[in-house]
Amino acid sequence: MIDLFSRRFGVESSALDYTDELMAREGQKVDIADLNKEGLPYDDNQFDIVTATEVVEHLEHYRQVLREIYRVTRPGGLCILTTPNILNINSRFRFMWFGFWNLFGPLPVNHSALYSTGGHINPVSFFYLAHAMMYAEFGDVSVTVDKYQRSSYPKLVLTWSLMKLLAAWAWRKETKRFKTIDQDNAPLVGQINSLPMLLGRTIIVAARKPSS
Repeated sequence: MIDLFSRRFGVESSALDYTDELMAREGQKVDIADLNKEGLPYDDNQFDIVTATEVVEHLEHYRQVLREIYRVTRPGGLCILTTPNILNINSRFRFMWFGFWNLFGPLPVNHSALYSTGGHINPVSFFYLAHAMMYAEFGDVSVTVDKYQRSSYPKLVLTWSLMKLLAAWAWRKETKRFKTIDQDNAPLVGQINSLPMLLGRTIIVAARKPSS
């Protein structure tokens, strides 16, 4: 991501990780911080764009980190996060019969490599990630995916009609009886069974810090 922004926009970038041994970009300085134990080592309102690529799933307290990202983002600045899409249909099927989402599984105890899937300790779906960003006071939340998984297509064809029927029933129940869906969160809930969410491999969620 840093290399992409540098080549395309010519911007000056900072990098942060829990170690400086994983950076492949030559000459890139890496600031070191363990986000499970400490905040971001930057001043308030310092960055125009903050990205966290495949980071959220490694965090114990991702909502706290999102508040930190909000703090260091300048007014009008952009936050872009990516994380495995646990709501794609392949992942939903795997959870149904195995109890674990795609790219999340039984964790080794005390000896997992933090940068591997063994360090995936926090499966966060689009709704909860977007909700956390809004709760941190980001606005204009949007989502896209990196690519569709072709292996999802047959499962979608087999389940699409039933899924839409049951989703409509659940929406009505949550709205009328439990009153958990309102005008603020309805746009987020409405995207959960969208085609990008059902077929996408990785979600890319963007939000903007208000200008004032």
